[in-house]
Amino acid sequence: MLTLIKNANVYAPSHLGKKDLLIAGEKIIAIAETLDLPGQLCKVWNADGKIVTPGLIDQHIHVIGAGGKNGYASMTPEVTLSELIACGTTTVVGLLGTDGSSRNIRTLYSKVKALEQEGISAYMYCGYYGVDSVTITNGIQEDMIFIDKVLGCKIAISDVRSSYPTALELLRKLRAVRVGGSIGNKKGILHIHLGNLESKMDPLFELVNKYQFPIEHISPTHVGRTKPLFEQAIEFAKLGGMIDITTGASKYTDPYKSVMYALEKGASIDNITFSSDGHAGLTKLDENGQVIGVRQAPIDQNLQEVVNLIQLGKVAIGDAFKIITTNPARNLGLKNKGQLAVGFDADLCVFDSNLNLVDVFARGQQMMANGKIIVKGNFE
Repeated sequence: MLTLIKNANVYAPSHLGKKDLLIAGEKIIAIAETLDLPGQLCKVWNADGKIVTPGLIDQHIHVIGAGGKNGYASMTPEVTLSELIACGTTTVVGLLGTDGSSRNIRTLYSKVKALEQEGISAYMYCGYYGVDSVTITNGIQEDMIFIDKVLGCKIAISDVRSSYPTALELLRKLRAVRVGGSIGNKKGILHIHLGNLESKMDPLFELVNKYQFPIEHISPTHVGRTKPLFEQAIEFAKLGGMIDITTGASKYTDPYKSVMYALEKGASIDNITFSSDGHAGLTKLDENGQVIGVRQAPIDQNLQEVVNLIQLGKVAIGDAFKIITTNPARNLGLKNKGQLAVGFDADLCVFDSNLNLVDVFARGQQMMANGKIIVKGNFE
């Protein structure tokens, strides 16, 4: 069955104006001023007065849960399909965190495949905080070549929970993701958790400046954790690197304000992404700063911070949505994601004029209709 979306105000994310979109299966097959087909050949869906954008990409989310820093009972639960659809997320990249022992890399792969079967697009990184990267096969390079869902490897630096890897150790992992990616027809990135130690991003600048490693394979996240760290991240972006601001945790200020500051300092919006760190384990504090429990990081703040960027920061809709569509797709090397264009996956978010999410399509299937989730996970 074909789906014809009529009269949509399309942000692809660049503004195309009022267009019709034709979906066949999981793909967009036509975009034009006017498309007309006999009703018996397609389902016609009127989007008059609605804003249509690409589906949102979250490149850092704990789909099998995380946490555990306060014992077993502080481990967070898995992500559900409905949680993702509720905030317009149609593509995710799952990963491990501090825990590479009780959290299993094969379980992560299984969850990624399950989310695919439930209707969205899902990928993963191998590795975790430690320098002893956990992998499905015999190593990072083999995972990149033989495991379809692996887009890169994760590691932590400048954090007391990291293994304090040297620049040379990082280089060897970068070499593995790059060579493995080349053979496996993937871009290949090293996704790097940044803590709050004084070394900040110094090792990453060493990789670029001393060893001339291509910056597009280096993917730092949590860059908005502290103001000094973010100042360094802006310089990294000016060199051509992609910087990832966490919206659900690890932030010194509101993420949309970080974007505005980076733009003021000369960074390009094309070098900035948001990710949620959703379902990370966070400490709950009282008004005196005392620990009173644990909570999980929300997964819906990517969209909210983009809306804030538009409504409070006065950034153009097309530019703001790049942060959670085109930019992460380019960072990850996902060639059929992040844009509304012929041949791309039919992942769409539909908003009213106030940027309230009302409809979601993932791989051509409608998942939310009029603000209500109509496709849920098997056990929801």
